[in-house]
Amino acid sequence: MSGIILFFAAFISLILSNSPWAEAFHHFWEIHFSIGFSGWQLSKSLHHWINDGLMAIFFFVVGLELKRELISGELSNPRNAALPIVAAIGGMLVPAVMYLVMNPSGAAAGGWGIPMATDIAFALGILSLLGDRVPVSLKVFLTALAIADDLGAVLVIAFFYTSEIDLASLLSGAGFFCLLLIGNRMGVRNVLFYGIVGVGGLWLAFLLSGVHATIAAVLAAFTIPARVKYDEITYNKKLDELRVCFKNACPNNFPTVTSEQLNILEEIRKVSKLAETPLQRLEHLLHPLVAFIIMPMFALANSGMSFSADSLTQLTTPITLGVFLGLLLGKMLGVVGFVTLFVRLKWVVLPEDFTGRLLIGAGFLAGVGFTMSLFISKLAFTNTAFVEEAKMGILLASTISGILGYFIIKNATKPV
Repeated sequence: MSGIILFFAAFISLILSNSPWAEAFHHFWEIHFSIGFSGWQLSKSLHHWINDGLMAIFFFVVGLELKRELISGELSNPRNAALPIVAAIGGMLVPAVMYLVMNPSGAAAGGWGIPMATDIAFALGILSLLGDRVPVSLKVFLTALAIADDLGAVLVIAFFYTSEIDLASLLSGAGFFCLLLIGNRMGVRNVLFYGIVGVGGLWLAFLLSGVHATIAAVLAAFTIPARVKYDEITYNKKLDELRVCFKNACPNNFPTVTSEQLNILEEIRKVSKLAETPLQRLEHLLHPLVAFIIMPMFALANSGMSFSADSLTQLTTPITLGVFLGLLLGKMLGVVGFVTLFVRLKWVVLPEDFTGRLLIGAGFLAGVGFTMSLFISKLAFTNTAFVEEAKMGILLASTISGILGYFIIKNATKPV
């Protein structure tokens, strides 16, 4: 569902960008909003607040998912993690090289990171359209690949797409990061503490430092506690005790509960809260916000481009071709090629129900870059024309990759 909403947001953005309201639609995102106090003020356009602010929440959730996967998910077991990590590495290196072949020098060469990314929401959304016919192994593989890919994209942004560094702000951010780590080690589980220090301290310091603020979001996510206070045995024991207490409490024979029953229910809520990790609670809470509001807003603000007679010439520019071929072919060749190589070297093992056609289909779905690719294109280029060319390549490649991946997997899973 989130992938469908994301698609419609991008579609609406394209329609409005080519309508009589195109100029008003463009200027809407340039409206400035300011935050500040006592003479200090941070003023940015709505477009920047979405890309630097709301997308920080998106990257925060990415960080939460990464930490969970590394602790208890597919990436926690080296044997299970090897296959998607190998696929992700191939799916990042080959597109980047393919782009650089088309754009070997100059300002255009800075866009090599654009075709490296996979949009997990779109890719899994397309896969979900096939329903139960898709093997579980394929869903796990594509999810883990996209998460490993996200980690690669975060590292690329951190090391290669930063502006001039303000050392004082960066050191300040490091101090707030240490404070978050100390809170974790001391057993602080209140998400308000992590929110205030993470947003008011770490995120703001990184925003002013020149290192992209979304990196602060990922770092903050890794400080969120991933331990429970009550394990399963303790939780079940306390829950049984409270259930007996509630059963023995005198009812008032009214639709409302008694004060005694209310206190017991409140205690059950507290016990249940201590039996879950703050990391998973935050991830569960924020995921709908990111999937159904933040990502569609980002798509609405960043997908728009005007088509004209000159648009056809954009199709043949090195940037458009580099992004297009990198996502469409580079991703598939990288994923399939690296997995095939490492399987033959017997360093990784494919699941029994994972056929060659399914691997090719997954490789094409990995070429659906969209959100992350659009995001990196904004960091890679300051030239508006370059951004528009990259956007053209992203939209075309993501659309064709998604269609090819869908039909290849559909045919590969067709009942005999």
